[in-house]
Amino acid sequence: MAPQGNTGAGAEAELPEYAGHYRLESCLGSGGMGVVHVARSASGMKLAVKVVHTEFAKDPEFRGRFRQEVAAARKVSGAFTASVVDADPDAGRPWMATLFIPGPTLSDEVKRNGPMPPAELRRLMAGLAEALRDIHRVGVVHRDLKPSNVLLAEDGPKVIDFGISRPKDSELRTETGKLIGTPPFMAPEQFRRPREVGPAADIFALGSVMVHAATGRGPFDSDSPYVVAYQVVHDEPDLTGVPANLTPIIVRCLAKEPEDRPTPDELMRELRSVAASYDTQAFIPTQRTGDVPAPAREVAEPVRRPRRRLRRSVLLGAGALVLVAGGVFASVHLLGDTQQPAPTETSTSRARASEFRAWAAKPVAGGKSTPRCSYGKGRLFCVQAGQVFALDPADGRLLWRHSADTNRWSVPPALSGGLVVPLADYGSHLEAFDPASGRPRWQRKVPAYDGVWSADGMLLLTGTDGTVTGVASASGDTRWSKEIPGHATPSFFTFPGDPLVYATSTSVDGSSTRVTAVDATTGDVRWDKRLDGALTPIGSEDGSVFFLSVDQVYDYTRAVVRYTPESGATRKVNLPVPRQGAQATVHAGVVYVLATGGALEAVDVGTGKQLWHLETSVSRGSVPVSDGGHVFVTASDGRLLAVDARKGTLTGQTPARLGANAGDVIATLPEPVLAGTHVYATAPDGTVFAADSRRPSEW
Repeated sequence: MAPQGNTGAGAEAELPEYAGHYRLESCLGSGGMGVVHVARSASGMKLAVKVVHTEFAKDPEFRGRFRQEVAAARKVSGAFTASVVDADPDAGRPWMATLFIPGPTLSDEVKRNGPMPPAELRRLMAGLAEALRDIHRVGVVHRDLKPSNVLLAEDGPKVIDFGISRPKDSELRTETGKLIGTPPFMAPEQFRRPREVGPAADIFALGSVMVHAATGRGPFDSDSPYVVAYQVVHDEPDLTGVPANLTPIIVRCLAKEPEDRPTPDELMRELRSVAASYDTQAFIPTQRTGDVPAPAREVAEPVRRPRRRLRRSVLLGAGALVLVAGGVFASVHLLGDTQQPAPTETSTSRARASEFRAWAAKPVAGGKSTPRCSYGKGRLFCVQAGQVFALDPADGRLLWRHSADTNRWSVPPALSGGLVVPLADYGSHLEAFDPASGRPRWQRKVPAYDGVWSADGMLLLTGTDGTVTGVASASGDTRWSKEIPGHATPSFFTFPGDPLVYATSTSVDGSSTRVTAVDATTGDVRWDKRLDGALTPIGSEDGSVFFLSVDQVYDYTRAVVRYTPESGATRKVNLPVPRQGAQATVHAGVVYVLATGGALEAVDVGTGKQLWHLETSVSRGSVPVSDGGHVFVTASDGRLLAVDARKGTLTGQTPARLGANAGDVIATLPEPVLAGTHVYATAPDGTVFAADSRRPSEW
């Protein structure tokens, strides 16, 4: 149903009922170009939908700008932004739907409660630096960072509204005489040289936003935008009221020349020197209330569920860059045993598969975040809320637990080099644990980094200068350090059982992707190939690498591609229908593709045919995994779904496990973990649970 509009001018007169398939429930706010509504998907997921005003929908230039906004928002979707769920820039009233993020804007928070205290300011600045790092990493400049475009979610700030953002190399130019931006938060070059605006302009805006958060006003303040523009270009900022320990950092952000401002990575390093550690507690003073699960059995005690009828091994490390200055590490030192002793071999560990019973456990008391788990050495290893722990896979019993100094885990821990290594998104040290006892085996201080990959007993870290360093997981020793030709800041993809890691770089126009296969143990390049299209690796099998071919502008997957280095052969299989926001896995030559909105399909690359298609009703799902008999997907509400891999029929699903976090949104969903005849999954209420992968109908 198309959006309906009443006659009359202004946003208040426009009362659409639907945008695409999304029912609009209430108005969140109105801007010069459109109205943002609270909406619901068909499955009940809460969304924020921006609908363009009628008069602008008739303007071809504006439609082009709106397409740019959609493309930029899709490109930067992640942990620090509101992920795009759907959009139609060609509709009668163009619209875009993003995940709803509960929490006030920074502007509203300061209006209601006044300036933020120093501890919250540090967390805010660190979160915004992280957000800009990810935004700039994909080649986008926001250009309108301001307090009303910062949402204060419970897990940190989110940057929204990419209405005037541009790729750094965009051919789109600002029209002569037209001011693009919000003067109090614009950089000098946006007034002087608007066609030369780059990432440093966002850093200047960050400095202005921080002054506003600390004082309730901007560093350049006037009722006249022309006076503000003059002050931004010529005057020194007014930092009265800014905490002394943050003033030097903000002064650098507000430097008149772009080259004098710090990068996001430099900001994060400086903030770590301001405070040895800063937590990630919510910015919202009063937490939301809701139904709280009963405390019984919450701490690591398995919850047995009777069987009832209801209507891969983890892939590590695809998608985060790692920063290591110079590739030099501090010396290794052993740590004492600081956690509870590990139990001896348990009888449940020796249980036969036929005796396995489904279980569910909450290993971390009060844990409200989703655990991330992997399997190896007969144990489940998980990270959650500053804890790394091991569970008995037979019954979910806690075997050992150890505290760590970061909550920045978006991937499961790696079992690498015989040790358990938590893979933090960023930090200042690495550590490894004995899988049997949980005792720390080594710990190394490292230059600040923001991601790490594991492959074939090695940890790979990438420095800001493009240098990649290989560290032996078993000892923590540096084995090699070198640049990867053709990749300025390589991002790696790794796959279980494959000793090679794959670095990819896509051309600006999306017409080709350079793929370089690197030996993880030596850093040597094994092969290098430029392939047609914008490609994302999804797996490797029998000497071939599989990719999704993606339209970068609209994030539509149009084909699956197999490349075999030995023969140089490439096979491309077009999907019957382009799929938006797709994630995929490969098993025995069949690629299973799950799109945003729940479309799941199987494509046999060998025959070039679609085997089946199923609408799962999962609005947001994890990367699918398969054992050949079933395809398993985790849903955002904590359900685990099983689909028959041969027929494409839904064969079972577990109950939803949202708990008190029903309104929260997880940026990336952990994929299920397959181990033998069992499948393990996690949920937003902090639950880790297990099911028999052979009999989903009994879940």
